[in-house]
Formats: sequence, C-alpha cells, structure tokens
Amino acid sequence: MGTGQALVAAIKMENIAVFRGNRLVLQQFSLAAGAGDIIWIRGANGTGKSTLLRTIAGLLPCASGALTIGGKVAMADDNMALDNNSSLEKALCFWADIDGADGKLRETALAVMELLPLAEVPVRYLSSGQRKRAVLSRVAASGAAIWLLDEPYNGLDSANVARLDAALLRHAASGGIALVAAHQPPTINVTNTITLGKINVAKKVA
Repeated sequence: MGTGQALVAAIKMENIAVFRGNRLVLQQFSLAAGAGDIIWIRGANGTGKSTLLRTIAGLLPCASGALTIGGKVAMADDNMALDNNSSLEKALCFWADIDGADGKLRETALAVMELLPLAEVPVRYLSSGQRKRAVLSRVAASGAAIWLLDEPYNGLDSANVARLDAALLRHAASGGIALVAAHQPPTINVTNTITLGKINVAKKVA
C-alpha cells in the first residue's frame, strides 16, 4: 500500500461449503472479487463472517466447491501474533521481513494508523485500541494484494476510523482487494455489501 505499484488481486469462490466442527456454516456460497474491490460483509454473530475470511486465508478447508486466489493474502483478526517482548516497531518489522515487504512499506506502516509515537513501546504495554491499530498496521506493511479484516473498527476512535477508511481506499486504488467483516455499516463507498444469514447460499459479487 502506498508504493504506487499496481497489485494483482482476484478471489473466486464457487458453490463453497464450509464446516466449523459439525456445523455447516457456509453452503453453496459464491463470490468473485477483482482489483479495486472493497467488499463489506455483515451478519449476526455465528453467521459465518469470520469463517468466510478464514477460508479465503487458507485457514479452513472447503468441504466442497472451488476457491481460487490471485495475490498474497494478509488477515487481521483477534490473533495479534506480535511478540509481546519486542518494541512495536521491531515486532512489525519482523513480520514485514517475513512477508517480503519493501523498506518503504515498513517505514509507512506505523504512520498509517498513527503509531509512530509508540514505535519503541513494548507490545505488552499497548492498550486494546493500540493493539488493534498494530494488527492493522501489520496488514498494511505486508504488501499483500488481498486484505481480510475481521471487525477492524472495534476499539477505534473516530480519528482512527477515518485513518482506516483512508487506508482501505488507497489499497483499492492501488489495485488491491479488501474484504471487511464488520457489524458497522460502511462509511466509505464499497463495491458491494454481503449480508450473511444462518446458512448462506449463492451470494455473488460481480
């Protein structure tokens, strides 16, 4: 994000079925998204928002159907995955290096969510809101074409909501895809909104 380089991104899901334990969460679910798409995913707890994102991320298997992903994927959820004993900057740089992100992305990631003043603070001392912003900064630093954001607005104040909105728009403008699972309605223009039900059948974004 913010490099000026075009990203190559695509998601295609065809008649997907996904189980969590013995429960069928997604059934005959189809979705297609391409470069520049921001897809907003809504629904009550337990309707499959997180399941959908985790399936696209490759963390859950499809019981049936076909899933095709074009481009690197980065996901932000409740799993922070940052070293509590490292400074925030070092913890983010560790993952940026693993992701193969360039130096410019590493330098700008902290600025995206206004974390530069906290660069030297150990991760363990961050508040819940600061931790949320750190996870989002990790995604921004990844250079991934596809962002999967699970309830990213929780714990953010109005200023950081605006920063996240701006980051999403920049990512889409560079050719990336963002799927945002959120209870809140979008405050930016999105390609489409998908509302999941108890069993989700054949929702497609063209």
